[in-house]
Amino acid sequence: EIHIKEPIEKEVNPRLLPGELLLCEASTVYKYIQEDGSNRGTYGKLVCTNFKISFLDDDSASDDNEPQFKNKIVGENDITLQCVDQIYGVYDEKKKLLTGQLRKYPEKLIIYCKDLRVFNFCLRYTKEEEVKRIVSGIVHHSQTPKLLKRLFLFSYASAAPNNTDGRNQTVMFESLEDWRDELERTKGNVKYKAVTTNEGYRVSEKLPLYFVVPICISEESILKYEGRGIPIWCWSCHNGAALLKMSSFPKEQDDSTSQMQKAFLDGIYKTISKPPYELLKMDDLSSSLPSLQDIQTAYTRFKQLFLIDNSTDFWATDVKWFSLLESTNWLEIIRRVLKKAIEVAECLEIQHTNVLLIEESATDLCCVISSLVQVMMDSYSRTKSGFQSLIQKEWVIGGHGFLDRCNHLHKSEKEEAPVFLLLLNCVWQLVQQYPPAFEFTETYLTVLSDSLYVPIFSTFFFNSQHQRDTNKSGESLKTQGGPFRFLTVWDWSVQFDPKAQAFLNNPLYAEKPKPDKSQRKTARFKHQRQLSLPLTQAKPSTRRGFFREETDHLIKNILGKRIGKFINSSDEPPNSLREFYDSWHSKPVDYHGLLLPRIDGPEIKVWAQRYLRWIPEAQLHGGGTIATAAKILDLMEEVQSLQVKMDEEHSQAVSGDVHSVPMLRNSARLSSLFPFALLQRQSVKPALPTSTWKDLEDEDDLVKRDDEFVDLSGDML
Repeated sequence: EIHIKEPIEKEVNPRLLPGELLLCEASTVYKYIQEDGSNRGTYGKLVCTNFKISFLDDDSASDDNEPQFKNKIVGENDITLQCVDQIYGVYDEKKKLLTGQLRKYPEKLIIYCKDLRVFNFCLRYTKEEEVKRIVSGIVHHSQTPKLLKRLFLFSYASAAPNNTDGRNQTVMFESLEDWRDELERTKGNVKYKAVTTNEGYRVSEKLPLYFVVPICISEESILKYEGRGIPIWCWSCHNGAALLKMSSFPKEQDDSTSQMQKAFLDGIYKTISKPPYELLKMDDLSSSLPSLQDIQTAYTRFKQLFLIDNSTDFWATDVKWFSLLESTNWLEIIRRVLKKAIEVAECLEIQHTNVLLIEESATDLCCVISSLVQVMMDSYSRTKSGFQSLIQKEWVIGGHGFLDRCNHLHKSEKEEAPVFLLLLNCVWQLVQQYPPAFEFTETYLTVLSDSLYVPIFSTFFFNSQHQRDTNKSGESLKTQGGPFRFLTVWDWSVQFDPKAQAFLNNPLYAEKPKPDKSQRKTARFKHQRQLSLPLTQAKPSTRRGFFREETDHLIKNILGKRIGKFINSSDEPPNSLREFYDSWHSKPVDYHGLLLPRIDGPEIKVWAQRYLRWIPEAQLHGGGTIATAAKILDLMEEVQSLQVKMDEEHSQAVSGDVHSVPMLRNSARLSSLFPFALLQRQSVKPALPTSTWKDLEDEDDLVKRDDEFVDLSGDML
């Protein structure tokens, strides 16, 4: 049975951005609403531009049904070309991956997106000529290799007016002054210096224009091997210990070259191991963490669990959800990365040792670990502007290859790896474990992950600062040959109005109290004492895991060596690290001090908002973190309106300084899909034991039968 919404009579035209061109379109396309297992849907027009694929129905023309959390750039039925993951055609009920030239055109089109949305379009009622144009147009513009200058980023930059707020308090690290300010903020300016050696990119095109090195490193050393083998400063701890990174030399070289490089490295290590520098610990991340290929493989498996285009698939995977999840290895990779960050934090905090992270290019896993360590140890990085400045410093200016790792140009799948997504997944673990410590919300992290695929911002569309600078000059329509004015993703007003932006800010953030001038010295000393932890455990941890300290001795006596082997398995952290971890978790959390993630067993969770937000079957009615947030925001709104009334009574004037908070009435009607999708109907899970259901899943009458004891949440949640 097909429930059909009549074809639209009035002409609906796409809303085009500056520089956006309509390339092809098809009318009478039927879009399925895959939410309850039926073939319900709506007719409309499917269009492809140089920026996006868009479906337009009669609802697109009216503003009555607008979602509360509306993105001004990418609508509900819009898919940017960079967000398209895979396109399948359905021929006689068989799915086939569409690439390159097509000989036969499908009757259905399924588009899987990188933000995990799935779109189903039926083309049976569309004219044959239009089907050919739209299918070949979509496949060509979203899947074939591109030149960098063909990205919509350049079309938009040359045509859009420059009237945005700009930087939004985010430090961009594009000037020498920004680096000097950061050195001063972290008290690292005594032992480290910002250098201008790479001006004009004379050292290396991979390095930023300005960066920071130990004071004892000479300009000749930096120039000798194009910046390789040079420790580059990331951050300084309150006790003077510093986090450094270094790109290693290629492994396959002739003996004389490798001997010279070894001698060069020995000289560098000796120089930075002498006073006033702390002892140095080196950590080669390429051998102590999973490879980029392993990360890509794990994520590819993991995302398949969420790219669900019908209810049958959902309930089929729900049966074996936990085993499927474990087999992807994605959560284990997150756990290993967090554990590595704890190791580095322990070296800096307890051992007062400098840590040098080594990687081939120092622009992938180095970025992940250095960013995580700073989020864990520096409360400034847990504010919105601080976190954005951190991403600018370590990733955008630091030279992470967003263009290659996200495969924006479809040039090589070998280079693709979700390294930045891995960082966001790790930060999310901390955000959900310690919500009051962060000024931003999980919705902020989700929106940031979506922004990876919106090519109107330059932030995530270049491999290095050099590549961005060299492509900045071009023929701009406005300035007649002047440089392009690229937007930065940190100006959230481009994507969201103030009401929607309120969802990005945490109303329960425990803001750091500003000490009085008279108490400043005492406060600083107290803060340092809170950060520093004793090596011995003061009291047994209440959150330690399955084995309490009091019962360890008894259990070992009863179970003998077998349990000893289990506890001291190679996967367990070393003793000093375990002591550090347990000692920290046995104390009350200081939200402005050091934060250590809980990494034992089931503490590592799936980022439900990002991965389940488009699956109606997975929603919690009136539940999830958004239900709590809705109540809090309602209370804030009430408090603010009372404040306005009080101000009116006192000054007979309305205060103009009240921040807008979204109206969240009827919060009971919200579901865990909010704010990305509204409450939706869903298919009903058969109320049978899993094994029975699996045996009988072909029997339609049993599978579809409603039952008053239906479990709506599913095993998945």
